[in-house]
Amino acid sequence: MRITLGVTGGVAAYKAAELVRRLQQEGFSVEVVMTRAACEFITPLTFAALTGKKVITGLFAESGGEANLESAIEHIAVAQRTDLLLVAPATADVLAKFSRGISDDFLSTLYLATTAPVVVAPAMNVNMWNHPATQENLKHLQQRGVHVVNPDEGYLACGMVGAGRLAGQDAIVATVRQVLRVRRDLEGQNVLLTAGPTQEDLDPVRFLTNRSSGRMGYAVAEAAAQRGAKVILVSGPTSLEIPEGVARVDVRTAVEMLHAVEENITEATIAIFAAAVADYRPAEAAAHKMKKTAAEITLRLEPNPDILATVARKKGHRLIVGFAAETNNVAENARKKLKEKNADLIVANDVTAEGAGFDVDTNVVSLFARDGRDLPLPKMTKREVAHRILDEVVRLSASVKHQSAD
Repeated sequence: MRITLGVTGGVAAYKAAELVRRLQQEGFSVEVVMTRAACEFITPLTFAALTGKKVITGLFAESGGEANLESAIEHIAVAQRTDLLLVAPATADVLAKFSRGISDDFLSTLYLATTAPVVVAPAMNVNMWNHPATQENLKHLQQRGVHVVNPDEGYLACGMVGAGRLAGQDAIVATVRQVLRVRRDLEGQNVLLTAGPTQEDLDPVRFLTNRSSGRMGYAVAEAAAQRGAKVILVSGPTSLEIPEGVARVDVRTAVEMLHAVEENITEATIAIFAAAVADYRPAEAAAHKMKKTAAEITLRLEPNPDILATVARKKGHRLIVGFAAETNNVAENARKKLKEKNADLIVANDVTAEGAGFDVDTNVVSLFARDGRDLPLPKMTKREVAHRILDEVVRLSASVKHQSAD
């Protein structure tokens, strides 16, 4: 999930750097927006180094920079891609702007433009915090659905004692989790996951592949990391960013993917096979580019290893999840695969269904569990589907633990 962190101009701004790291450790992708005043306390370069992303400090191109349409509507793009706007520290000034709908900088404009949930963690002098204007602004914001993480009490930078210190990281992160409904029910689990297509070489410039984008597998990897798991993602070629908190191993071919899985499976307690692995590869790859001629050619293929079946044959207490992309008889084929592959859960979908095809942001799947439970899901975003899959994984894991205890 993506969090936009707004940093405003107060002494506590330096604590936002530590908060970025904590959010990343929780599996969130963080993008930082700073007010001009915040830049007086900590530099944008600090946050750019921590996040690896551009830090936004103004509505328009910097002085002397090239103005363009992208910079003019950037607040709309950020508003649309963020899952949560977190402002920490939030000064009395920015609370007043949010409350009254004033949008004279990037952060206040972003607040008006986004439909994502908003969390603010105020930090200021105790008298400013207790002032009726500040309390009235907070009341207005809460009535609009803004979540407030109240400041701590203690010694303040101004030398006074009282409420106004930025809340601790644990309190802020707990609120973020609650608002985003992120659970930590996979802590202690090691998840090995495959995603994306494979590429099987015909010659040095051509290969056989499929239409998988890897989005579904990456969504599951991101969700598992957010829920506390240690995640290793064995990925075929994709253009997707590595999710926060996930270790990625890059491969191209099915054989390479199998070797990477075997090298990393030992510590895995859960193995999820979402990759679209090519069933066949050319029996021989040409050493040089095959030249086009008028003659027909016959391409001889040989089967690739079945990664899911190979791991499942010696799974032990490991929970195994497979994926099945079908074009007909979805339930029948999924149940057959569940049994033949010795899996605990099969995630099946009809790739011809609306909203369930390749390279789209949604999916329509049904879950088929070893214990006989069938769970058809409506069209959802792939992120939502990922969490529903992991809900079922948690349920099955609990069932296995219960049976072991008996």
